[in-house]
Amino acid sequence: MVPVNQRSHPWTPPPTSLMTDHYELTMLQAALHSGTAHRRSVFEVFARRLPAGRRYGVVAGTGRLLEGLESFCFDDEQLSFLAATGVVNRSTLDYLARFRFTGSISGYAEGEAYFPSSPLLVVEATFAEACVLETYFLSVLNYDSAVASAASRMVGAAAGRPCIEMGSRRAHEEAAVAAARAAVIGGFDSTSNLEAGHRYGLRTVGTAAHSFTLLHDSEEDAFRAQLESMGRGTTLLVDTYDVEAAVRRAVQLAGPELGGVRLDSGDLVTQASWVRGLLDELGNPDTRITVTSDLDEYAIAALNAAPVDAFGVGTRVVTGSGAPTSSMVYKLVAREDSAGTLQPVAKAAVGKASLGGRKYALRRRDQRGIATHEMVGIGRSPLDDGDDRPLLEEFVRDGQLLDGWTGPSGVERAQARHTASMAELPRSARRLSEGDPVIPTVVEPEAVA
Repeated sequence: MVPVNQRSHPWTPPPTSLMTDHYELTMLQAALHSGTAHRRSVFEVFARRLPAGRRYGVVAGTGRLLEGLESFCFDDEQLSFLAATGVVNRSTLDYLARFRFTGSISGYAEGEAYFPSSPLLVVEATFAEACVLETYFLSVLNYDSAVASAASRMVGAAAGRPCIEMGSRRAHEEAAVAAARAAVIGGFDSTSNLEAGHRYGLRTVGTAAHSFTLLHDSEEDAFRAQLESMGRGTTLLVDTYDVEAAVRRAVQLAGPELGGVRLDSGDLVTQASWVRGLLDELGNPDTRITVTSDLDEYAIAALNAAPVDAFGVGTRVVTGSGAPTSSMVYKLVAREDSAGTLQPVAKAAVGKASLGGRKYALRRRDQRGIATHEMVGIGRSPLDDGDDRPLLEEFVRDGQLLDGWTGPSGVERAQARHTASMAELPRSARRLSEGDPVIPTVVEPEAVA
């Protein structure tokens, strides 16, 4: 363990403390004024509901927010900005100059499936320390979990065939890196984004676009250059001009060692079947077919019967495939009172009510090891019926970041968690038709404080 804000990685995030909303700091100022800023508090991240029709969600972004927490501090430049713009007063600036997170954070492991009311992140600290983290934590978790959830659905639809994330040009440059990371956690095989490969050790892939073919005087010249440069195992893009002529030309130049062809337009179901037949006829049964072109989980499912070997997905995965946010919220659920006793607190607003008290969660399973319920206890862990799996992991303890959750090793850990979590859910979780969460969330009455 090492203190947060005092850890080095091959890549270090820029300062994250101003990636927040104005009112986080004005709340801090007012709490410092009232003398309540240092009250012990518990905040939780949860989603009241899943995106319409979705049967489960996937947690992603935890490793990224922990990396960002290390650089969540206020340096001279940031303090000067806050002073010059009058966001907060001098005493608040003095507090921020000394800010270091000294609390504890636990939650669902990255890659874990989640459901409504799951306590995805639990932040225990003073109100001052926990309050200012709200916007940053939610911005990471909401986006990354949306991408991972979409990616997981696409991987399920692909039925064992690899999916490649290639949506960088459809997102903000930093969101592109986050999306690549989240998609791989959700089960994608690789990404086209080199920065994601650099930061997180992801496998990166790619060959050529239509512009490469158009650059050359002929398609044959383009293919020959790519084959000579990258080897016969490369994948050639065959739909710039005439697909049949391109496939025949590719086989003529590379022979049976041709690694693959890519289709990026047209009726992909019909075209993939036809190209597969042509490749087999020409003596290339091992040449793989990759399809791209605005794919989502439904398009991938429609290609299930086609002889496609891999799917390249761009826009739809980096935008959450229709659910670009996970609608997660960050709520105060317990706080110390004037007598020093921790008391549950809850919001009662219609449609936005919360449950007071610190939450604990187990996943209940049947005799076959298949999940049947999400069990949530308030104030203590739900009763274990003998085969329940605890869901909360410890990430930060008294300001000390625990090993294994960040960097490349954190991604590998999250991938493994997602694989195991999905294997534990009922098979109906993979259905793309609209439906309720695949397992219900149950709050144990006996555990309610």
